Amino acid sequence: MPRSLGAFVPLLGSIMAFSAGSPLLPTQTPSPQTKKAPAGPAAVQSTHFPILLLAFGPASGNDPSWSVRIGQKGPERLDRPGYPPILLDPVDVNREGTSDAWNYRAKDAATGAELAVHLRREPCSADATGTKYTFTAVVQHAQIGTLNGCARIAAELFPKITNQTSDEDNADKKSAQPLPADVIKFKAPVAVAYLNPAGKVVVSVGNIRKIAAPAGSELELAHDGKRLLYTRDDSKSGPERTIVLYDFDTGRSKDLVHGLVRRAFWSPDDTRIAFLNYQDQKWQIWTLPGATTENPTPLYTNNVNSLHGWNDAHTLLASDMQNAYRVAEDGTSVQTIPLQDIYGGSFQIMSSDTLRASPTNPDLLLVSANYETAPAGAPTDANGIAAGLFLYELRSKRRVVLSQTDEWARAAEWSRDGVQIFYTRRATSASPQTYRMFWDSSGARRYLDGTDLVVGK
Repeated sequence: MPRSLGAFVPLLGSIMAFSAGSPLLPTQTPSPQTKKAPAGPAAVQSTHFPILLLAFGPASGNDPSWSVRIGQKGPERLDRPGYPPILLDPVDVNREGTSDAWNYRAKDAATGAELAVHLRREPCSADATGTKYTFTAVVQHAQIGTLNGCARIAAELFPKITNQTSDEDNADKKSAQPLPADVIKFKAPVAVAYLNPAGKVVVSVGNIRKIAAPAGSELELAHDGKRLLYTRDDSKSGPERTIVLYDFDTGRSKDLVHGLVRRAFWSPDDTRIAFLNYQDQKWQIWTLPGATTENPTPLYTNNVNSLHGWNDAHTLLASDMQNAYRVAEDGTSVQTIPLQDIYGGSFQIMSSDTLRASPTNPDLLLVSANYETAPAGAPTDANGIAAGLFLYELRSKRRVVLSQTDEWARAAEWSRDGVQIFYTRRATSASPQTYRMFWDSSGARRYLDGTDLVVGK
């Protein structure tokens, strides 16, 4: 059989197996030359109707718009703007008696959470345009919640229909999925900073690389990619440090604040710098105008262990050993999130962990942490500790591990487009390097020799 014809046999078979009430079942007249088949059991009627669908809904309240692709075997993928796609494992589908309503079940491939799609054939409008679609759709995800919308037949979204066996189909499910538009359009950074294998601070803009300092830590690039903040240790026997500003164009450095200080971050508009300052026997959040040493002022005087940067344009993200806090510009805590909710039971809470809000979605956190118990065969650092990366959605409490069990991974940072993740990786006994992956954990590859990379633009 020619390949082009064979590719459509499963689709044709599925359509022909629909019940007699299906509007897609053609009227058939037996050929007079066809012999009457012997009597047998009634043919099994398909419960899968219709085939090749897109269910979708508009943004509602704080929830983004969404879509679910339903293929030959059931729901395959849930997409939401600002989040990585959720791959789904179809379970089953059932028709509600003889009515034009169908229930699909699937599982979230990353978390195991149950998902159900209820379709009913009745006119549906999903937005203010008044456009009518064929089906109403209700999607229920055990973690994300209930999503209401419409559905339409969308065969154009499923161009590859083959005679693959189940084993072949499942062997590389992720690679068979169409890439999200955000991933296809990703842009490589043009300005980064990192520590090279000798521990020197490097700033790279385009094809030009400069050594900013012989040593340093806690790197932070401005959004223009040319101004770097880093922490310099000033005493081998004491805790004194200096937060330094390095200018790429001039090659000059300026000390901003000195003392018991650490972990500085630029504001999203690069006009302010927030940092930790140890005062009154506790770590507090202080700010100062960008690129100046004048008038540093306290912003949040409650004790915190870690500062993680801006959660959005108007709030900072900080944590102690029990909770994470979103702190507003006026110094008030506007949200408290228990760290145990974020970490779950697989990762341990430490002050050296990093929590990074997505630059395009403050609900999505990228977390670097140590495992409570090392996965089997996982590499460890010099202290015998295994480490990994995961994404956490604040509203839904959905957690997805990104790193593989054959790598030690820490110091994860977002790219400015929000679909790439750069992290320090160690495999077996090899020296650590910087790797890059996409936010759905695909496309992991070595990026450069060095560690603790941050992105400017």
